[in-house]
Amino acid sequence: MLNNMKSSISIIGSGFSSLAASCYLAKAGYQVTVFEKNKTIGGRARQLKKDGFTFDIGPTWYWMPDVFERFFADFNKKPSDYYTLEKLNPAYSVYFGKDDFITIEDTLEKIKLAFEKEEAGSSKKLNKFINSAKNNYDIAIKDLVYNPGVSPLELITPATIKKINQFFSTIKKDVRKEFKNERLVKILEFPVLFLGAKPSDTPSFYSFMNYADFGLGTFHPKKGMYQVILAMESLAKELGVTIKTNVNIDKIMVENGTATGVVANGEIYKSDVVVSGADYHHTETLLDSPYRQYSENYWKKKTFAPSSLLFYVGFDKKLIHVNHHTLFFDVDFDIHAEAIYDKPQWPENPLFYASFPSITDANAAPEGKEAGIFLIPLAPGIEDTPELRNLYFDKIITRFEDLTSHNVKKHIIFKESFCINDFIKDYNSYKGNAYGMANTLLQTAFLRPKLKSKLVESLFFTGQLTVPGPGVPPSLISGKLVADLVTKHHDITHESII
Repeated sequence: MLNNMKSSISIIGSGFSSLAASCYLAKAGYQVTVFEKNKTIGGRARQLKKDGFTFDIGPTWYWMPDVFERFFADFNKKPSDYYTLEKLNPAYSVYFGKDDFITIEDTLEKIKLAFEKEEAGSSKKLNKFINSAKNNYDIAIKDLVYNPGVSPLELITPATIKKINQFFSTIKKDVRKEFKNERLVKILEFPVLFLGAKPSDTPSFYSFMNYADFGLGTFHPKKGMYQVILAMESLAKELGVTIKTNVNIDKIMVENGTATGVVANGEIYKSDVVVSGADYHHTETLLDSPYRQYSENYWKKKTFAPSSLLFYVGFDKKLIHVNHHTLFFDVDFDIHAEAIYDKPQWPENPLFYASFPSITDANAAPEGKEAGIFLIPLAPGIEDTPELRNLYFDKIITRFEDLTSHNVKKHIIFKESFCINDFIKDYNSYKGNAYGMANTLLQTAFLRPKLKSKLVESLFFTGQLTVPGPGVPPSLISGKLVADLVTKHHDITHESII
């Protein structure tokens, strides 16, 4: 192992991918400094505290626990060294109409019973579907996604050759071939929404998300998802990483085609390598134009994952007829999806999701009260005004009351919102997207923006717009991939100098 103690690395942003990269690079012997523009770390995974309530501003689903375990194991640690994890039962429920819902419990056996009740014979089909999804999960999450997206050959393994057809069919086709019940179809199509694309645009191979859902289950870290960020901060600091908050990056410095550091708040910070976990498009605007790999036109043509309108609501009583995670699929998904992907506009009748962490976690709300997080997926780049936010809050809370037969409007203590303009302001997010770039067939693996700049030496990227893609577990993996590339690249250039 080379002694890299003198090599310094500047990391832009402090979300999951940046913090993961900082840990791996510090472990490899680099001097690492993380720069965060906001006053608290975490990127999209920050917290809102108000009147005794605590909300996760960003991610609220803890899926793929094995990816978190693998991350901490790389440092001889376990998640339980830092936070307590609880498996949710039920995992979530899905409303299809007034007092009409299906509950997804915490084991595949129980889920099969729920399917069978809905459609005779469907439990056998589900078993077969999840077995195939598990097989895909083993190939993808244990192996494939840990490739850096450098070459198409990474996707060609003995295991994937057998599944080549699954890259050219879609989740929608596969699900609908087996299941006729529209409600079960919606539940099986739901997990790929985490990949940021429509089921009709998502390759069949991504059914591994269904295994993450039904096979592994849904978890909740006590005190919320922010505990994972605090765990990673703790680990990073143990490894010697310096974290600076309230530091906005003005420019990435390049000399003779090599990144030499950053200018932040008007101050120069020299380093041997720059890694950006900030929005990829924004990061390139920090470079002089000859050093930008991708044109504005390139970004315009890409399929971005949705943005979101989020509400953080304090209720003065406990709510009934809902679970920790509750999905409201009582309207036409295809019409809403069209308003996100095909003709970007505010949807007339949106699907929405609600999370009530205080059902599971006493830390989320004062005693006898409930914390509610509501999310409407939206097209990135559309108009965002206070009037539209209020109009849509009224739409979903009226439907919420009707569907759950439960009066809540008069029990609202406060509501805070977060939408497209906030994603742009707080995260420099391209068009205010919430989840990065969608994982469609033409935006998978080596077809995504690269981890290593093709035009600037010693400049690297990590996070949701690069490899492997959207979501918290992929972001952790992205941090590892970029750290591996930096270490390899540095070793080669170091050796060529000596």
